[in-house]
Amino acid sequence: MRRSRPLRCRDDWRTVNGLRTYAAVAGSGPPIVLLPGLGCSHHYFRALQDELAQDFTVWAYDPPGHGYTRTRPGTFLRLEELTDHLAAWIGATHLEGTVIFGHSMGGEIGIDLAARYPGRVSKLVLCAPTGIPESPSVPGQLLALLRDGPRERPMFLLRALRAYLHCGSARILALARNQRHHRTGPLLPRVRIPVLALAGGRDPVVRPRTIETLCAGIPHACPVRIEAGTHALHDSHTLEVAGLMRAWLLEDRVPVASYSG
Repeated sequence: MRRSRPLRCRDDWRTVNGLRTYAAVAGSGPPIVLLPGLGCSHHYFRALQDELAQDFTVWAYDPPGHGYTRTRPGTFLRLEELTDHLAAWIGATHLEGTVIFGHSMGGEIGIDLAARYPGRVSKLVLCAPTGIPESPSVPGQLLALLRDGPRERPMFLLRALRAYLHCGSARILALARNQRHHRTGPLLPRVRIPVLALAGGRDPVVRPRTIETLCAGIPHACPVRIEAGTHALHDSHTLEVAGLMRAWLLEDRVPVASYSG
């Protein structure tokens, strides 16, 4: 596998439904949109974006209230609202039919998008997706993240912490509570596009039955387990994740074996 060369990103700002929305864009080729997890932003995708940008145009998108996409307190506190804005942003950027990569809560939003806005996405990569069949309680999520923290790279943790501070505890808590009510499981049969589901063997956040339930509900889902992978699989095993995506997207090869790190 290749190792990435650091690439220069360009800033993309556009107003979508009255909200000034940010994405960091790098590379050239077919488009991929990266969706971050709860409270996170484009910053923590830097390693994966650099690697994928060798073959794709990679859009690292900041949802409302995350990263540089600032919004008023008390707004965009439901996953469906984040999905609706993402669908509008895809239309504004003329990226209809793009590939979506969603990490953690970003995976839930990717499923919601594919189910409710089927024309917006052609293929879906779910990396350690939460919410299937349901999200744990807020204390349960916090405990799992604390267990995962020591397993991640220090630089990744610094970027995630900066993103959490930008997002704010009130928004993070409200969205985490909404995850308990957002019914992702019933949406699975409505996802009619190919799905690549990635799981880490050392991930304390996403349980094994998550991927089993996902693949039972989506007819065209392909599961791959990276045995040494953490919750932030895209950062701890960037080369493996990018290699799987290249094979699946560019060579139309369905991964049949797990990578081990």
